[in-house]
Amino acid sequence: MASFDVVIVGSGAGGAPIAHTLARAGKKVLVLEKGPLLRPQYQMPNGLSDFKRDEMFSTGPAKRLQLAGVANSGATYYSSHVEPDLNDEPHVYTDPAGIDRATVEGYTAQVVGGGTQLYGAVSLRFSRDDFRLATFNRGRTDLRNDPNGDVQREARDWPITYEQLEPYYTEAERLVGINGTRDNQLKPASKDFYQTPLDANPISRFAAAGMDALGMKRYRTPVAVITEDHAPSGRKAAEDPRTAFVNRYGDPLGLKSNTWVSLLTPISTLSNFELRPNSVVTHLEQAQGKITRVHYRDAGGAARTVDGTAVVVACSAIESVRLLMLSGLVDQDFDRRINRQGLLGKYFLTHCFGGAEIRVPLGERADKVAALDSDWATDFAASPEFIRQNGVWAGGAIYNNTSDQALPLALGRTHGSQDLDTIWDAFINDPALTGDGLATFIGDNLGRRLSVSFMANQVPLPSNRIALHPRVKDKWGRPVAHITKDWHAHDVHVMNVLADQCRRILVAGCPDGDDLSSGHVQMATNASARIANHILGGARFGTDQNDAVLDPDCRAWQFDNLYLTDGACMPTSGGANPTLTIQANAFRVADVLKTRV
Repeated sequence: MASFDVVIVGSGAGGAPIAHTLARAGKKVLVLEKGPLLRPQYQMPNGLSDFKRDEMFSTGPAKRLQLAGVANSGATYYSSHVEPDLNDEPHVYTDPAGIDRATVEGYTAQVVGGGTQLYGAVSLRFSRDDFRLATFNRGRTDLRNDPNGDVQREARDWPITYEQLEPYYTEAERLVGINGTRDNQLKPASKDFYQTPLDANPISRFAAAGMDALGMKRYRTPVAVITEDHAPSGRKAAEDPRTAFVNRYGDPLGLKSNTWVSLLTPISTLSNFELRPNSVVTHLEQAQGKITRVHYRDAGGAARTVDGTAVVVACSAIESVRLLMLSGLVDQDFDRRINRQGLLGKYFLTHCFGGAEIRVPLGERADKVAALDSDWATDFAASPEFIRQNGVWAGGAIYNNTSDQALPLALGRTHGSQDLDTIWDAFINDPALTGDGLATFIGDNLGRRLSVSFMANQVPLPSNRIALHPRVKDKWGRPVAHITKDWHAHDVHVMNVLADQCRRILVAGCPDGDDLSSGHVQMATNASARIANHILGGARFGTDQNDAVLDPDCRAWQFDNLYLTDGACMPTSGGANPTLTIQANAFRVADVLKTRV
């Protein structure tokens, strides 16, 4: 087929809910996904998953960057089988010295299911105030570390309220498959579809004790991993999920509720639904404000086109914005329409994030393999009272990371709190981690490290932006994404405040622990490259077409049938992990599209 009711670019959190809803409604739906389809064990005739419980397989072998025009050409790097080869399709960021470097950061995953295949699956709702930060901060005189008034000038309310999105939060929680508890959450829910959580890992009791000692009401962290049979997706629970293996890696059992197993598999046998993996969309074609063709290369590299009554772009914020910009290179009228306000690519966002870590006493070592990504969360730092008392513009979520450093290789990967861009570097470059020193390091730390993390809103700034690089091209000859990003002084204040709360939890909950540390992303040597948590903004939605790229229904203002439904649409980054909110908003837009196609 070449013609559809809706063509969706991307199969992750922003695209799959739309495909699921519209296919169920009888619409002809096509999903184009750049990456491969990797199936869990229960979907394979031989019972062997395309994913493996093997970190070396997931991380991949060392490669050497051979890319002209970037300062780190010649360096070694690592990427997995679902991340791009940097020599084929890098992102480029500008470091504090103004030097361009290639990075794998900013790619969630190129695979059916997108970032939901590899994420830790923490599925928190945003708070009511996360949707109205302009209103909340209007007239405040107590904001700290904001001498130029950037917060009040740049804060935006979302064009939808929590109450409008709440039914779709509920729908996402029902269809995706999430375990957790409601009591003590500040975010109200009209219905409860949470599954019963697993028993908390023994090491998490220190985080729970600290929260209790400080009067922080806690609840079991909502995590998108099924613990019971899940009727909407037809999945069966396992007696021993041993899910710590799948944090940051693909899940061979299909227990983690990525969008392939939860939303796309249930519609995969419908005659009106088609999924085309290994399909790279190159640009969109338009005529007089209507997308008429989607151009892509198929798995064999052949150029093909399809058309749809509606076209939805949801391939993760950086690549979604890049696709719109690449389409503008082909057609000046496309560029004029999509960037009439000069806003496309501006207000790129991630999250303020960081936390604290402690080593629990030797006798408290825990088997962290049998753990989810998190056991306990608190909304203590999201209350209006906390926000005003600390002079911050927005609150954040705090939760313990149970599965961090669960295996020896994970210890090496996270040593020195490095991230994807410098994977293994801190491990390899530490001469103490050889011979007996390596054995001692593993013995002292494996199963004893406990961290408490936070996620909080980053101040939106027009200087944080996505653009097309003027010189560096991908393997298809197209300009790659060029990312400029820095941290505002108020971001640093927010992160200091929340990191201190995480430190207080561990001090109160584990007074006999040692090697306590706390901090946040801005302190990292590669802070400018730390753009994986999480990829948001760049094409925000709003009620004023002079102040937003998209209208409240996530439709591009000057196009009849072009929608963007991943994290790029968010005007603020929210005070929690964004995946559930992206899914909920996509379900909302899907209801709109049912009446338009």
